[in-house]
Amino acid sequence: MVSVVVGLDVGGTKTNATVLTDDGRFLVDHMVEVASCVLDGPAAAIAAIDEAMALVLDVTATRHGSVQAIGLDTPGPASADGVISVRGSTNFAGLEWWGFDFRGAVEERLRLPVIYLNDGNAAALYAHERHFGRDAWRRSSVSAIVGTGLGGGVVEAGGVIRGAAGMAGELGHVQIPLDGLLVPGQPVPRCNCGFAGDLESVASLSGIANNLLPFWLTRYPGHPLADVDPGIAARQVRDYGERGDELAQRIFDQQAMAIGRMFSICANVLDPDAYFVGGGVTDTSVEFRTGFVERVRAATQLRAEQAKVAAFAIVPDLDMAGARGSALAALRAIRP
Repeated sequence: MVSVVVGLDVGGTKTNATVLTDDGRFLVDHMVEVASCVLDGPAAAIAAIDEAMALVLDVTATRHGSVQAIGLDTPGPASADGVISVRGSTNFAGLEWWGFDFRGAVEERLRLPVIYLNDGNAAALYAHERHFGRDAWRRSSVSAIVGTGLGGGVVEAGGVIRGAAGMAGELGHVQIPLDGLLVPGQPVPRCNCGFAGDLESVASLSGIANNLLPFWLTRYPGHPLADVDPGIAARQVRDYGERGDELAQRIFDQQAMAIGRMFSICANVLDPDAYFVGGGVTDTSVEFRTGFVERVRAATQLRAEQAKVAAFAIVPDLDMAGARGSALAALRAIRP
């Protein structure tokens, strides 16, 4: 019987699952997902994880007994052991989530060892492995994952840097220079974590809904999105951007510039081999996502020596990257 690990990526709206064999083959080439139910609290979210696990095993015709471990990721910030932070998590803002031991709860429910990463770290690990292949252990990279919030990950010598408390790579909550990024009269954006002017307050779905779209609608009176519920309108900005809508383009210009400024900071602190961009902003047409990454590159200030060797790329396999990265982390953990 082939041994496998299961990767579970818990997001703000969906929980996605995958299966990875012990010889490195993914048995799923598409999204296998259920509603994450995180807004309904921990009990509902854990039940959804159980449902996602059962579904992916059924889809892949995998016996439960062949599963050796679970790779789990959730949005951060969270500790290295998978305990949700007491503040600052966009997707787990309710009090019942503060200090919740997510990893421990999943391990208890599924009765299997659970290896935890936050979602940005998981996607970063997968991007790094896919991009560098056998050379991954000698390379470093930084990833920005644009979703409901802004996840990040730093990989050095092929391994995710987790930090003393497990919160390394939280690029979304690092404050960035706003000079020249905001236009005259534009308010300083605020993040759900309480910070002003951090990366997530600009480059995320919540940043669009709370900060960018309300402002730009004042500059484009009569825009069709003005008559749409703000939460729904924020999700529609991407479609407008792909069609060349001017308001949407202004929003994505600001997001690309914000990510580039964060990468500029990373260039001076870490000097990585590669910079990856992932998440919903890249789940678009080839032309749009390629153009977006080029805007990020243009906004990233590198020294001449760095520009010669650094790569800019899109996280491969889009929304599957988190679950796949979690599965890779689990496989690493159980291998001798």
